[in-house]
Amino acid sequence: MGQNLQSDRRLRPVDLARGHGLSTQAVRNYEEAGILPAAGRTPHGYRTYTSLHAGALRAFLALVPGHGHRTATSIMRAVNEGAVDEAFRLIDESHVQLLDDRRTLQAVESALRDLEPTTVSGPGAEQPGPAAVSEPAAVSGPGGTFIGPLAGKLGIRPATLRKWERTGLVRPRRDPRTGYRVYDEADVRDARLAHQLRRGGYLLEQIAPLIAQVRAAGGLEPLEAALYDWRGRLSARGRAMLTGAAELEAYLRERAADTSAAR
Repeated sequence: MGQNLQSDRRLRPVDLARGHGLSTQAVRNYEEAGILPAAGRTPHGYRTYTSLHAGALRAFLALVPGHGHRTATSIMRAVNEGAVDEAFRLIDESHVQLLDDRRTLQAVESALRDLEPTTVSGPGAEQPGPAAVSEPAAVSGPGGTFIGPLAGKLGIRPATLRKWERTGLVRPRRDPRTGYRVYDEADVRDARLAHQLRRGGYLLEQIAPLIAQVRAAGGLEPLEAALYDWRGRLSARGRAMLTGAAELEAYLRERAADTSAAR
C-alpha cells in the first residue's frame, strides 16, 4: 500500500476518488461496470490503478453531462473492450438526439410566433372535407366557439379536432343544454399550437407533452422563460459533448500508447 507514486505511477482507489470528490466504493463500482479498465492487484489482493485508469475516470466524468450516465457508461465500456467503433456510434446517436431536440425547440418557438389562423396546407396538415358533424358548423356560443368554426379557421376537419380531444391535445367543455363541444380561449390556443406542430411534421405523441407544458406554464407568455431555459440547457449539452470528446480522445491516445508499450 505504500507505493512510490512518482516512480511506479501506481494509484490506490482513494487516490482516484479524492481528485473528483468520489467515494472509493464509487471507483470500485466504476471498475466493475467496465467504465475503468480492470485494476491490478498487489500480492495481498489490494486494487492498484495507474494514470490510464485516472484518464478513463476523467473521460467518463466529462462524458456524463453531455451524454447522460447510461450512454457514457456504454461508451467507456465499449472503448475498454476494444470496440471503439461502437463507442463512436453511441456518440453519434447522442449528437443526433441533440439535433432532434434543437429542431423540436425551433418548431415550438416557430409555432408560438405563428399562432394565427391559417388555411395553408403543409406536411402533417389534414385537408378540410365533408364529414358527418352532429354539432353546429357555423356558430359560436357564449364564452367559446363550437367545433365547426374552429375547424374552419384552422383548415382542418372537425373529425381531426375530435381525434385531438381523444389524445388530450384539446379539452373542450360540453354545453350543459346541448352537449355540444365548446372551445374556450385556452382550447383555441392549444388547437392552434397543435396545428402548427402537425404542419411541421410532428406526431401527436410528440406534441402532447409540449401542450402540457403550455398549460402548466399558464399560457404562452410564461413559457418564454421555459424556452429560454431549454435553449440554455441544449447549449450546455453541446459544450459538454465537446469537453467529453476532448477527454475521451486523450484517453484513447493514452490507451494506444499503453498498448504499444506493452508489446
